[in-house]
Amino acid sequence: MKTYKLAAIPGDGIGTEVVAAGVAVLDALAARDGGFQFATDHYDWGGDYYLKHGRMMPEDGRDQIKNHDAILFGSAGHPDIPDHITLWGLRLAICQPFDQYANVRPTRVLPGITSPLRSVEDKELDWVIVRENSEGEYAGVGGRVHQGSPLEAATDVTMFTRAGVERIMRYAFKLAQSRPRKLLTVVTKSNAQRHGMVMWDEVAVEIAKEFPHVTWDKMLVDAMTMRMVIKPESIDTVVATNLHADILSDLAAALAGSLGIAPTANLNPEREFPSMFEPIHGSAFDIMGKGIANPVGTFWSAVMLLEHLGEANAAGRLMTAIERVTADPRYHTPDLGGEARTDEVTEAVIDAIRGSND
Repeated sequence: MKTYKLAAIPGDGIGTEVVAAGVAVLDALAARDGGFQFATDHYDWGGDYYLKHGRMMPEDGRDQIKNHDAILFGSAGHPDIPDHITLWGLRLAICQPFDQYANVRPTRVLPGITSPLRSVEDKELDWVIVRENSEGEYAGVGGRVHQGSPLEAATDVTMFTRAGVERIMRYAFKLAQSRPRKLLTVVTKSNAQRHGMVMWDEVAVEIAKEFPHVTWDKMLVDAMTMRMVIKPESIDTVVATNLHADILSDLAAALAGSLGIAPTANLNPEREFPSMFEPIHGSAFDIMGKGIANPVGTFWSAVMLLEHLGEANAAGRLMTAIERVTADPRYHTPDLGGEARTDEVTEAVIDAIRGSND
């Protein structure tokens, strides 16, 4: 029997609740499949760790998880700690050194969930947003001088490298080629950002030559927000910068019905380091401890984790279980307009896994 080493990092807020649910579901899947199992190591890193130790994770934290097969992550964000400390001290402290440069966020309307778009019921909204995850607006280049004085200045420098743009563009074209519609939209802001974004446009033209069977187009990011709302059926695969895709994917999740159902894979495609899988909803401290967090985003992230590990059958079984549960309004959490609790949704998904047929 194959044993996969899983690092579980709940982080902050509802991350503790949804990661626990995700681990339970993965263990149920492994038991149902019978061909693999998980050896899960749990890490208490995050805001509470910071308040005790002055840092979000141990100095050797990455060494502790670098040999795991995958990472299941909850969220980073604490009401008593500035957001830039929690983000850079934990999530980005893992993503960037592990070169998880492809952030992949699928979005579609799951059974039983109503999109706020009146024209969307099912296949009209079925997207994958590819977010460059290693540089761009979140490169960390910049600084502040003369703090507190009238002459104070602050800079955040957007850094794009040709190597970074080429590899994310090639990844996006390959992904688009693997999907039935073979359609890719490249999102930039090259009318205003005339250096880095123009390079993105030029690289897209070059990489497109390698993929003659992929149809592609280009959109400015502001126009893309309108297209997502007005013509969702015209979109399939999208690639954009770190910041642009971060914003667009939150909009996509809302258009699909809730941020609580949206998954993320932070991939190191070359598999030199473990990849990390997480829901995109954040720490949501306003509902922490109430038992009403939606675990579906974590479960869908677990589907992507299983796909990455090569367990396609188990991934399919979990996705089917998720869809069976979301189709039943009894298992809609408050973010979906229902009254279900986290543990009820989790048990329903586990029951669906156990009762599934091959």
